[in-house]
Amino acid sequence: MRAALVNLARLSIILLLSGSALGSDAVAGAKLVELRGCVTCHGKDGNGTDPSYPTLAGQYASYLEYSMKSYQDGTRKHELMKGYVKDLTDAELKTLARYFSKQQSNLHDLRGVK
Repeated sequence: MRAALVNLARLSIILLLSGSALGSDAVAGAKLVELRGCVTCHGKDGNGTDPSYPTLAGQYASYLEYSMKSYQDGTRKHELMKGYVKDLTDAELKTLARYFSKQQSNLHDLRGVK
């Protein structure tokens, strides 16, 4: 019964996020970043809350999705990340990946630095 209620709640959130008024990647992604706890380490925009955390903003969506799936299945090892992504659906992974890929990154290269 508890599992059915959890699945029903999850489905409700997905339907809410995919509704026409809230269906944009930006809105759905921002909500998932808050709901799933990504904001704690990676910030609202994927630029991290500490220099030691990876920057997700501006990365390729396919790379981000692949990385999260790799944490889920254990091919990529990081116990903290595995805990955060273990219950994400494929739709949620895609939404998060698209959201972070469209954010402005604070990363820069070293061209011209002496």
